[in-house]
Amino acid sequence: MPIQLNEEDGGKLLNVHVSGKLTSADYEHFVPEFERLVAENGKLRVLFDMTEFHGWDAGALWADTKFAIKHFADIARIAMVGETKWQHRMATFCKPFTKATIQYFDHAHSTEARAWLDKA
Repeated sequence: MPIQLNEEDGGKLLNVHVSGKLTSADYEHFVPEFERLVAENGKLRVLFDMTEFHGWDAGALWADTKFAIKHFADIARIAMVGETKWQHRMATFCKPFTKATIQYFDHAHSTEARAWLDKA
């Protein structure tokens, strides 16, 4: 599955690992789980691991845009972990679409990403 979710810290931290190319069907699984966690815990901290991630198809890009608009204020911090320059640039690109504090970490520094999230 291109999106794997793992709840941590009693559901207040969501570890999201994306790989391959996302489709709109992937969001049909992800969005309800995210919304359940927000309803139970309020604002979340998200570890967004993009290792082996290759982007979105058109339907998934639209689903992601709708998700960002609806959940603009539901994330406190996002640690984006990646391995390519475009993924690093994506962290900067995402900032206007969320109230969350966003920090990018190279995959080799994923331990630092987790520590940064735990400071919240």
